[in-house]
Amino acid sequence: MTGTRDVRLPEGDEKRRAVRSLFDTISGRYDLVNRVMTIGMDAKWRRRAVAGLRLPGRALVVDLACGTGDLCTELQRNGYRVLGFDFSHGMLTSATTSAPVVEADVLRLPLRDAAADGATCGFALRNVVDLGAFFTEVGRVVRTGGRIALLDASEPDGSVMRAGHGVYFRHVVPRIGALLSDRDAYAYLPRSMAYLPAPAEMLAMLAGAGFPDAERRQLSGGITQLILGTRA
Repeated sequence: MTGTRDVRLPEGDEKRRAVRSLFDTISGRYDLVNRVMTIGMDAKWRRRAVAGLRLPGRALVVDLACGTGDLCTELQRNGYRVLGFDFSHGMLTSATTSAPVVEADVLRLPLRDAAADGATCGFALRNVVDLGAFFTEVGRVVRTGGRIALLDASEPDGSVMRAGHGVYFRHVVPRIGALLSDRDAYAYLPRSMAYLPAPAEMLAMLAGAGFPDAERRQLSGGITQLILGTRA
């Protein structure tokens, strides 16, 4: 995403600690707030991501930064074997999926090279400490011919949609968070969009990590982006 980086946002180890603490704090009501603030569209976005994998039945898919496991469950519904990873103990404690989940840093996955047929990630790209290192790690654990489907928030291209989205994301979302969960956490989440590089830069990073055909699709008018790719 283009724009001026908010200098108040943490970096490095400080970001790692802050993100873990944030998600531990909001884990108990995370799913509820997601349903409310996306008006239920998050379920549709997860279905689009899983459909984009196009892997054979019983393929092994790792869900990275799996949180409470909604994406894990959607993967299971589509016949995949699933293993989830997240470094927030609170989120994993609140997980509702029946898929196995592991507490681990997604930058250092406890998996051998080419262990997975595919990988997903739902709305966490801006929360990793080093996005380039994350893409490299995804490229390491996904086999040749495997697929990725990565979701995250986005800013619409159109000026009218962008303005409306900006008001909602920066002002309404924190108020919803304050009412249902934690004000500070949901004030941080809109600001964290500044961590995301421009779309072309992200696709170039993925190409360098072994996904030369990576493509970006805008969902729901551009408020969400879905990145798909095949491991070369």
